[in-house]
Amino acid sequence: MEVDLSKFNNDWYKPGRGVAIRTLWYFIKALFFINPLNTSSGIKVFLLRLFGAKIGQGVVLKPSINIKYPWLLEIGDNSWVGEGAWLDNLAQISIGKNCCISQGAYLCTGNHDWSDEAFCLVVKPICVEDGAWIGANAMVLPGVIVKTHAIISAGSVMSSDAEPYTIYCGHPAVAINTRDVKESSTST
Repeated sequence: MEVDLSKFNNDWYKPGRGVAIRTLWYFIKALFFINPLNTSSGIKVFLLRLFGAKIGQGVVLKPSINIKYPWLLEIGDNSWVGEGAWLDNLAQISIGKNCCISQGAYLCTGNHDWSDEAFCLVVKPICVEDGAWIGANAMVLPGVIVKTHAIISAGSVMSSDAEPYTIYCGHPAVAINTRDVKESSTST
C-alpha cells in the first residue's frame, strides 16, 4: 500500500464552532496568547471562558501559549501552563487541579492513521489528572491519561497512560521511579 494524500478527507471532523467563531478565535489567540508581550493571566482566563473553556480559580497562563480550540479545554484550580506550551486540542483536553504544564510542552489530541492510504485523521482526548506535572518540552500523545500526581519528565514522549505517582522519562517514556508528595506545613 502507498499513501495517496489526494484521498485525504476529514469532512467527518467537526471542531465544535462555526467558521466565524474559529476565525475570531485565531485573531484573539494571535493577539493575546501567542504574543509574548501579553503577560496577563487574567486577560487570558477571561478570553478562554468567553470562548467556552472551563477554567478554574488561580490558573496561571504564561506568554506565548497556543490553544487550538478553547471550547475543548478544561483547566482546574491552581494549575499552570508554561511559556510556549501548545495545547493542540482537536479533541477535549482536561487538566486537573494543581497541575503544571511546563514551558514548551505539547499536548496533541490529533494524529493520522499511517496504515490508511488516505492518511485519515484520528482524534482522541487527553486527560491530565490532579497534581500531575508535564515537564519542559515533553509530549503527550492522543488518548493518554496522565494519572494523579504522575510526572512526565522534560523532553519525554508519553504515548500510553501514566500511572499515579509515577515518574516517566524517555522516548518512549517509561516508568523510572515513584513520586512521594509531602504535605506543606505552614506556620502562622
